[in-house]
Amino acid sequence: MTEEVLDIAPEELESVDFAAEEGDIAADYLEELLDIADIDGDIDIEVRNQRTYLSVVNEEDEENELHHLVGRNGEVLEALQELVRLAVLAQAGERSRLILDVDGYRAARRQELTLIAQEAIERVRESGKEHHMKPLGAYERKVVHDVVAAAGLYSESEGEGTRRHIVISLPEA
Repeated sequence: MTEEVLDIAPEELESVDFAAEEGDIAADYLEELLDIADIDGDIDIEVRNQRTYLSVVNEEDEENELHHLVGRNGEVLEALQELVRLAVLAQAGERSRLILDVDGYRAARRQELTLIAQEAIERVRESGKEHHMKPLGAYERKVVHDVVAAAGLYSESEGEGTRRHIVISLPEA
């Protein structure tokens, strides 16, 4: 019998361990919340790039109960994610950066934001002028920044609070 040696730095191993722990804590918290609200849902946990992703799904949700956990424009989902992060902080003593998706909302929104960002990128390329996008939440801005960077353009966030938005421009020569 041979032992497999993993080539992982100690700090990476710690973050992998924490990601697994935060996933378990968050899933327990969400299960309790779903029980209290009497909403059926399955919780999937995935760790990618040392970040924990939780999804609450229910293939048989004929009454669309999970939609209540998303709210208008994802507002309830954002609040629920923050509550889950606070539950992890209270139990594990470390700040969590987990991402919560309910009923595929974030996945669909990510696709929508990718299309919006691509349209803005084309406008900037055609006009040569910077483009100010509508205000977005932190997670949504991250999605757009990633799309812009992959396209080889420059983006930065401007503004404060609910007015925080992204400005896309051509890279400086």
